[in-house]
Amino acid sequence: MRSSTTFSVLFWIYTSRAKNNLSNIYARITLNGKRANLSLKQKTNINLWDPKRQKVKGNSKSAREINFYLDETKSKIVQCYRDLISQERTIDVELVKARFLGEDKTKYTLSDIIDYHNDTMESKLSRKTLCHYKTSQKYLLAYIEKKYNKEDFYLQELNYSFVLGFESFLRNYRPKHYQGKIGNNAVMKHIQRLRRMITLAYHIEWIDRDPFVKFKPTLEKKEREFLTDEELQSIINFSTDIERLDVVKDLFLFSCYSGISYSDIMSLSEDNLKQGVDGDLWIIAKRNKTGIPFKIPILPLIESLIEKYKIHPRTQSTNKLMPNISNQRLNSYLKEIADLCNIKKNLTFHMARHTFATTVTLSNGVPIETVSKILGHTKISTTQIYARVIERKVSDDMLKLKNLLIK
Repeated sequence: MRSSTTFSVLFWIYTSRAKNNLSNIYARITLNGKRANLSLKQKTNINLWDPKRQKVKGNSKSAREINFYLDETKSKIVQCYRDLISQERTIDVELVKARFLGEDKTKYTLSDIIDYHNDTMESKLSRKTLCHYKTSQKYLLAYIEKKYNKEDFYLQELNYSFVLGFESFLRNYRPKHYQGKIGNNAVMKHIQRLRRMITLAYHIEWIDRDPFVKFKPTLEKKEREFLTDEELQSIINFSTDIERLDVVKDLFLFSCYSGISYSDIMSLSEDNLKQGVDGDLWIIAKRNKTGIPFKIPILPLIESLIEKYKIHPRTQSTNKLMPNISNQRLNSYLKEIADLCNIKKNLTFHMARHTFATTVTLSNGVPIETVSKILGHTKISTTQIYARVIERKVSDDMLKLKNLLIK
């Protein structure tokens, strides 16, 4: 909640606009230096107006009625302000005015839907996904401040121009933690998150139209990098006396031969080792990101790694299958391993999942439906993005076809 530090209500008249010596009475609401005026549809003789007391002079019936009305009006405006605070709304002077006039049902802001989204989705989204939303929200508020010189923006004022402006802002914005500008697909992801929040606002009837109707996202298809057989073997053969590099190598290989993501590996414990339908040991768990279950038969290399770290000091204290290390440090150390193994690719931990999908499974004839199930995907199309069939597999399949045609 954004609370104010200064709030006041005063009454005044336009003496210069008086007709027949009568002038309308106005209320001025001031909040943190910002003002909003409203006509009270009451008139008074300018000679009877006391600007210091902000009341009509005298004790006539007319004066008493107008002054009573002004007291009531001030009390109602102050109560509107207090009600908005108690409701933890994002408050500005226009919203106080709208509440007094009974029009605030359409005066929700982007901050309102951000707070509502984060509160209602906290239990539905993974911690990492919610973190991505908060980054998008931070960029959104930065755009509003730069473009409109405001801290917030009314939902009813959103239009196609706002969306295009946000896209342009993101393409030229340089976050402190980036080395360069935000890439095209990342820009589209931020806009996609905004769109989901605005759709939520539409569904709960905070707005009556969708400003994204004309917007078409433009995603660039990117090749997902993975390790070839030779590159993967070079890491398997890599030997070092430096413990941190040895641990990182093992974690990377664990993912290469299981397809399990970093956050899911960090969560695995002996409770996730269960007997599968074939009687052998399987890893059975749920993905932290989506909550989708995955069941993976344990390959020999994974079994040896589990055995290696069973009595390791770094797993004894955490009761996990593998040592815990931050994703940032993990990716940093992988760069060292790539250099030592003469791998020219930008080696990241997520590349292990791509390697599992392509080099370890699909290229060895594992059906894409099986790979999809292991990766915890709900749609085959998702697996097709992650798991490209490498050229050698295409060559092998075509060779089989050639042999069949020759016969």
